Amino acid sequence: MKAEILSLLLNHISVIIGFCLGFWLVARVLRQHLRPSVSIAWLLSIILIPYVGVPVYFLFGGRKLASRAGRKKGLYPESTPPGSGNKSVETSGLDPLECVMLAAGMPPSRHGGRIEFIADGKEAYTTLLRLIGEAKQSIHVMTFILGHDEVGRSVVEQLTVKANEGVKVRLLLDALGCLTTRGYFVRKLRRAGGMVGVFSPVLPLRRKWSANLRNHRKMIIIDGKTALIGGMNLGKEYMGPNSDPKRWLDTTLLVEGPALQDMEEIFANDWNYATKEAQWIPKSDAPTPVENPSAPSDPSAPSAQIAASGPDVADDPIHDAILTGCMEAKKRIWIVTPYFIPDESISRAILLQARLGRDVRVLIPKKSNHSLADLARGPFLRRMKECGVKIHLYPVGMIHAKHMILDDNVVLAGSMNLDLRSLYLNYEIGVFIRSRQDIQVVADWAQSLMDRSEDFVETEVGRVKGWMEDLSVLVSPLL
Repeated sequence: MKAEILSLLLNHISVIIGFCLGFWLVARVLRQHLRPSVSIAWLLSIILIPYVGVPVYFLFGGRKLASRAGRKKGLYPESTPPGSGNKSVETSGLDPLECVMLAAGMPPSRHGGRIEFIADGKEAYTTLLRLIGEAKQSIHVMTFILGHDEVGRSVVEQLTVKANEGVKVRLLLDALGCLTTRGYFVRKLRRAGGMVGVFSPVLPLRRKWSANLRNHRKMIIIDGKTALIGGMNLGKEYMGPNSDPKRWLDTTLLVEGPALQDMEEIFANDWNYATKEAQWIPKSDAPTPVENPSAPSDPSAPSAQIAASGPDVADDPIHDAILTGCMEAKKRIWIVTPYFIPDESISRAILLQARLGRDVRVLIPKKSNHSLADLARGPFLRRMKECGVKIHLYPVGMIHAKHMILDDNVVLAGSMNLDLRSLYLNYEIGVFIRSRQDIQVVADWAQSLMDRSEDFVETEVGRVKGWMEDLSVLVSPLL
């Protein structure tokens, strides 16, 4: 009898605790002012499947929360409108995208130096190993994935050689993306004096953990003079010593000049957060950027603006710049992305521009490496097609490149996919290119891929697939 009473009492208490916990989580989701689709996805998972939704929220939920991301020093000062207060920024001659970025406290475009577009995995691999071999002082590597394969192994071996020569090697790995290569795989590098940092451990056994807020930034900086930045991870799917028709189609940029200093500052911020080297300040050999430079008189001169997004950046300036660029476009909006799940505002801007007769195109793989992402994109693609957007499906293999071409004025390249995770959750990095010659190179590359692609054909979606698509769209903010 006593056991039954105790059991009933425990059940009653557990129901009360569960109700209070659910109420608190619902209030917390609403208080975060997330996008409507994100809030709805979390609320439904918490209310309808609490045994799954509640623990998943504690593990993955939250964005830019003080308890997690707040421990990381912000990359940029608080947003200040250009020309207001004590922070006066010259905006004459600048495009609206750059004004949005400057208002968020980000550095301006840096003019001069060199930008080289690399769209071949063999060339990228050869260039990477050559730059590592030429390093004299420092090598700073940040990657989301270090492949447990011949490519990852050769990169680690070359870094180990340079560390033995006395070059200061810093390798920053994302804890989740490099789950199998962050330990024994890089042991020789550590023994040679190279430093390896692990960003945001997944399990809550150490400080600054989060399974959701991943470091998706990718860049390699050599001696503070030359850098590779883009979408390529260090694995055989992205690059290698030989040409491989099965390799994913991806790109990277070789950048030289004043923009290197902005990249070094991002790397140092991430490195200091992930390691105990909290006071390290990079000494870049790149030319010192000029404060508040105006637009260059020569439109063909190399011009790169480095921008970061993520929990360490106030608001969402890259998202806002993309939205501004889509709204301001007068000629074309070309998008190359592996996953196409835009948020409501960007999707709406793209649709309106297509209706106005702009040249709006979306290039995506016919089949990506994520089936759920392919399902979730279906409703977006059909809606875009109805409004006049040209959808190109690349049939050969996986496209992992990420680019947006806006008129003849701006190209956005970097690590960001056009999906909700890249736009709102991950730590990402991008390059806004404004030099006409470099823009044309990227546009010609994109055109060549579109010429080899298939047109998206609308087909009637059955009830089951429709339900699957709707469910995928609903959970896409959580992917």
